[in-house]
Amino acid sequence: MEVVILILKIYFIFTVCVLTIYSIRHFLFTLNRLFSEQRIYYQDIVDSDLRKITIMIPMHNEEKVAKQILDLLIAGASPHEDVDPHKILDLLVAADYPHDKMEIMPINDFSSDETRRILDEYAAKYSYIKPVHRYEGKRGKPAALNEGMKIATGEIIIVFDADYLPPKGIIKDIAVSFNDPEVGAVMGRVVPVNTRTNFLTRLLDLERTGGYQVDQQARYNMKLIPQYGGTVGGFRKDVVMSHGGFNTRILAEDTELTFRLLVNGWKVIYANRAECYEEAPESWEVRARQIRRWSRGHNQVLFGYLWPLLRSSYLSVNEKIDGALLLFVYTIPLILLLAICDCLVLFFLGEMQIMAGIIAFVFVGVYNTFGNFAPFYQIGTAALLDGAKDRILLLPMLIFNYFFNTYFISIGFFEAIVDRLTGRSVEWIKTARFRSKNSETPAHVKDLHGHESRRGD
Repeated sequence: MEVVILILKIYFIFTVCVLTIYSIRHFLFTLNRLFSEQRIYYQDIVDSDLRKITIMIPMHNEEKVAKQILDLLIAGASPHEDVDPHKILDLLVAADYPHDKMEIMPINDFSSDETRRILDEYAAKYSYIKPVHRYEGKRGKPAALNEGMKIATGEIIIVFDADYLPPKGIIKDIAVSFNDPEVGAVMGRVVPVNTRTNFLTRLLDLERTGGYQVDQQARYNMKLIPQYGGTVGGFRKDVVMSHGGFNTRILAEDTELTFRLLVNGWKVIYANRAECYEEAPESWEVRARQIRRWSRGHNQVLFGYLWPLLRSSYLSVNEKIDGALLLFVYTIPLILLLAICDCLVLFFLGEMQIMAGIIAFVFVGVYNTFGNFAPFYQIGTAALLDGAKDRILLLPMLIFNYFFNTYFISIGFFEAIVDRLTGRSVEWIKTARFRSKNSETPAHVKDLHGHESRRGD
């Protein structure tokens, strides 16, 4: 029994140390974002010799959103304009990126709704829209991207999810990064467009704000490891294909690409200016499936890339430390959940005072009230930087996300372990869409050119 009690106490101390390390990490990111000089991005580079790009949009039953993203890419429109997806087809405005240097490749991935018909209509009208229809092989985003890359003519692949609303200028902002020959991938900023829908979408907006405005930007400032997020970003086609394309057995193909590039000497760049608008999940059930998939995929990458990361000769000590902390981030909720159980066992064994247990529980809960793994002070700072001060009033409500995320992230972790031990194949589960098929692009989102980067309430 003494050995068991000793192990429980050691685990409790271990948890406190882990929390302290992550707290210091995020606090340094917050201070950097508030008071340090911000690292310049590539958007001010002027280059008349633009690269050939392919814009890929994986789609599985996306009839609700397919028209909007294609209309915006075609016309170079901005989401603040009241875009009617049924009229804009007749108004081919000069896009921000030359059409002869761009092909748009929507990938119909086993759709059973009207997605195929919609894509074929666009292809018939615009020569640079080249849909790919997949009804054989493995379904899922990694497999769809692999098939698209085989026939893509662009040297740079830019990816958008089907529900995204890309504003004018974002294509060039992403593509210009690749003028740096060391850049392998670039990631833009994701902003929820349906924030006002309900309580959940407001909380998710806070998560995204902290995760991008502070966390990603600070890591870019400090020359650590920004993360490619799989959408609103781009990568070099030849580099990815030279390494065998995307691994279809891993659900987090974006995280896997991030670390594959890093351990092979390529840079991953974050572009805070390159904002794109997404539809955040509007139901807790859909959010649960999403966070569970993220956890499962991220931990699959942890098991496969921790040792290559630590051994890589291309990364500095600071990059390796930050990369390891990034890889372990989806294990933290489980570690904290076990710590709570640990405290309860010690209490009932008479080895912990009740107040000490309560304080430990509160410490765990307060720290872990984050979404995209940004603590409350990081989220508050991001809301302040965005000029959305009223949103700070929602910070106490993030405690709901603590319990919710802890449960589903823990399930994803155990699923990743089973994947690793059994080698079983994974099934891609698409996030459900909530937008109406005939809805217009939201008019409350501001244009990016010469205006503030975020919209207020």
